[in-house]
Amino acid sequence: MDNLSHGRVIGIDVSCDWLDIHCLPDGHRLRVPNAAAGHAAVASLARDRNAIVCFESTGGQEWQLWALLEAEGVAARQVPPAQVKAFAQSRGTRAKTDRIDAELIARFFVFRPEAGRGLPTEKLRLLRALTSKRAQLVEMRKRLLAQIRAHQKLGTALMFEDVDSELKQRIDGIIEELEDRITRAIASDDHLSEVAAVLRSIPGIGPVASSMLIAEMSEIGTITGEEAAALTGLAPVAHDSGTLRGKRAIAGGRRALRHVMFQAALVAAHHNPNLRSFADRLRKAGKPHKVIITAVARKLVTVANALCKNRQKWVATAP
Repeated sequence: MDNLSHGRVIGIDVSCDWLDIHCLPDGHRLRVPNAAAGHAAVASLARDRNAIVCFESTGGQEWQLWALLEAEGVAARQVPPAQVKAFAQSRGTRAKTDRIDAELIARFFVFRPEAGRGLPTEKLRLLRALTSKRAQLVEMRKRLLAQIRAHQKLGTALMFEDVDSELKQRIDGIIEELEDRITRAIASDDHLSEVAAVLRSIPGIGPVASSMLIAEMSEIGTITGEEAAALTGLAPVAHDSGTLRGKRAIAGGRRALRHVMFQAALVAAHHNPNLRSFADRLRKAGKPHKVIITAVARKLVTVANALCKNRQKWVATAP
């Protein structure tokens, strides 16, 4: 494991205040602040060791470090937390500290270097931040509406009506503002505008799904359909052993994008003529609703990827 054919690796566990660092192959450890001085120290360490730096996605706390490393000419990759967690379980690692996490990240990257993501462009980083914040607020609104329904059942709705109404209006307003900023961010870039136009031409993919596809899967149009489905977490995973053939299930991938594509699939299964026919065939074959929507979402992603690759808008075809 420590004979790194691709060079040395520096794994970093990123928190709000600190960067915990583990270097391979020698196991050198240190902690630096998650601030300008600490970022410069990481860049210097990586250059001295001719190392590639890797870290988990941490909701944006890694962006400034990542941008500085790229500006300094240091290779840096973001790795998926779910896969690092699975890797830790496969090693039998139960303890969890920042130092242990840094080592796991480094060793995971040695094991799966192809899982690392490169730094998106500045416009894509802005778009991803906007779409992530919108998703958070939509989830917040969903919880608020559930609380309002609970108040109605308990007969306490009048007690909180003013507060709930004001809060919902405020959340609605912020979501609308974010959606306007997302639209302007895409419109300000010719390439993003072209991709968005192709995606929006597909019945079932609206403004939210198209912006999430662009923000969370910048590789769209440059990869195969199977790779696109896998990145979204919509590729079926086999569970076979000997003569036993288990049920296929989806796993991994980019969770936020997968959630949005499920919503898009619900629309496409009714309003996209080709995917409606596809869903009807699965329904007649006795497939459960969840299996049908998952299959529609997977086909929707592969169709979107193919159209973006060819730079062609969607055209209905004979079922």
